[in-house]
Amino acid sequence: MMKFRVEGMTCGGCARGVTNAVLAIDPEAEVAVDLAAKSVAVRSNASADRIRSAIDEAGYRAVVSD
Repeated sequence: MMKFRVEGMTCGGCARGVTNAVLAIDPEAEVAVDLAAKSVAVRSNASADRIRSAIDEAGYRAVVSD
């Protein structure tokens, strides 16, 4: 499971946008957004860099976290 801190995610619409960005590159991914913690956990076959880029392209800033 990869974890990312996501800056700029403030509402349910943002959470959907981040989820949809990940699912666009891997429709089979499991995505769990924690809006209060501004984080997202992803189980995917895509690389962490590709997921981070997809979230960034959706208008947010993602940073891989521990």
